[in-house]
Amino acid sequence: MADLFKIIAEIVNIIHDVIMVAAAQIGWQATDKDLHLWIIGIIGIVSFFIVQAAFKRLAKWSITSISFIYTFTLVLVLVFAIEIQQGITGRGHMEFADAVVGIYGFLLFFGVYIVFKGIRYGLTKLIKKEKKENENGKKGRRYRE
Repeated sequence: MADLFKIIAEIVNIIHDVIMVAAAQIGWQATDKDLHLWIIGIIGIVSFFIVQAAFKRLAKWSITSISFIYTFTLVLVLVFAIEIQQGITGRGHMEFADAVVGIYGFLLFFGVYIVFKGIRYGLTKLIKKEKKENENGKKGRRYRE
């Protein structure tokens, strides 16, 4: 897991250096803070527009899907923060497999939730259908008399 973070850190450092060199070549004396402002700002706003469009479509289908995406993102951040904390403090073992198992745990519990929600939905539909049929049956008898 530590090796993965070192690789990611190296990639980010290379991209950082390339952007700083490119900025210097066009005459922009960007500080590290300037770079963070512009790059993260641009990545953030582009991501926002993509997420906004996706969530508008999902909201027409189900708010549960939006809640799942948000919670899944939160769980991803949480499991990796816990693993990084374990690596920094030396309490526990920093392992990628631990993060994966934590994510599986969320998916398992969410799957159980969806099954129960589906059963409830099916029973509600069945009860409403039977109630409607019973009401139609009573009305039909009344008109026949």
